[in-house]
Amino acid sequence: MLRFADRDTTRLLQTGDPEPVEWINAAGASSIFLTCEHAGRAIPAALGDLGIPAAEMDRHIAYDVGAEGVARGLAERLDAALVLQRYSRLIIDCNRPFEAKDCVVLESDGTPVPANADISDLDRRRRFVEIHQPLHEAIAAALDQRQASGKPLLLVSVHSFTPVMRATGAVRDFELGLLYNRDARLAERLAQTFRAANPDVTVKLNAPYHVDDISDYTIPVHGERRGIAHVLLEVRNDLINDARGQEEWAGRLAGPLRLAADSLEGNA
Repeated sequence: MLRFADRDTTRLLQTGDPEPVEWINAAGASSIFLTCEHAGRAIPAALGDLGIPAAEMDRHIAYDVGAEGVARGLAERLDAALVLQRYSRLIIDCNRPFEAKDCVVLESDGTPVPANADISDLDRRRRFVEIHQPLHEAIAAALDQRQASGKPLLLVSVHSFTPVMRATGAVRDFELGLLYNRDARLAERLAQTFRAANPDVTVKLNAPYHVDDISDYTIPVHGERRGIAHVLLEVRNDLINDARGQEEWAGRLAGPLRLAADSLEGNA
């Protein structure tokens, strides 16, 4: 895992800015460990409004709409630990490696981000050190501890996707995507258990995109490198844009996730 030493004394985050990492049920007993990298839409005070209209912060470009609520619901139902990231993905994308071009986006789904247009290498690194790095150090430490205990461990990263891309008009006409790259164990098992419980829902593997080492961070770094079975969940965000939808989908996912995890653990 890439780590920078923060030798710069000028800080981006100031007194009054939220901490980047939030833990929910940190001591949860479940073998399932939950992350939500795009939960928040906070902006450091030093960056103002990023130069974009306030309404843009309600769109999928700023955060994964509804993902936090689903993740919290899963943590409660499964007695699972959950780590959330509080800052908007327009500041830095905490599910991208530092070298990815869209780790700090210049434009997202047709919306330019003026505050990012001329970002210096130093400022880009500062965002990584103060927001991205603490999240993944927290995840790594927790997974280290859990692996050292010898108990079963599975990694589930919770996200959401927009049904229509504004810039291209691309339509995503399904409800749930289960994503992976080199290790399909949990995704394929969950597809089976979820479809059995929810025959009315369209589930796709590796849609709306495919996990790889540049377009993602949590799965390659914390899942694949450790050999932990894992899956990245993508729920269509118009289904979870309110508390009722989030509760419904946490309920839809919890049972199949538990069954998939139990099945994998039984075959370990």
